[in-house]
Amino acid sequence: MPELSDEQRRDFEAAAFRRLVEHLRERSDVQNIDLMNLAGFCRNCLSNWYREAAEASGAELSKEASREIVYGMPYAEWQARHQTEASDAKKAAFEVNRPKDH
Repeated sequence: MPELSDEQRRDFEAAAFRRLVEHLRERSDVQNIDLMNLAGFCRNCLSNWYREAAEASGAELSKEASREIVYGMPYAEWQARHQTEASDAKKAAFEVNRPKDH
């Protein structure tokens, strides 16, 4: 593994995070339940991790604000525009694969 300074590591991680968020915004056709069933995390998880990191550094960030950072719009708006009803099969798979914190 290459030697990276703390600043380089932070900058590269931040760039990768921004690219992931942009990718998820572009792929609104991929539902959160699909992400959860395949990868074990979703946009909401990502927004929770962001909020937890902010709070750990002493910054207050609401659940709604952290979701808007990840979704690129208020969560309710994203749901109205993009969220579809999950099939019974997807719901059953989610119950089997659900992380403890969901």
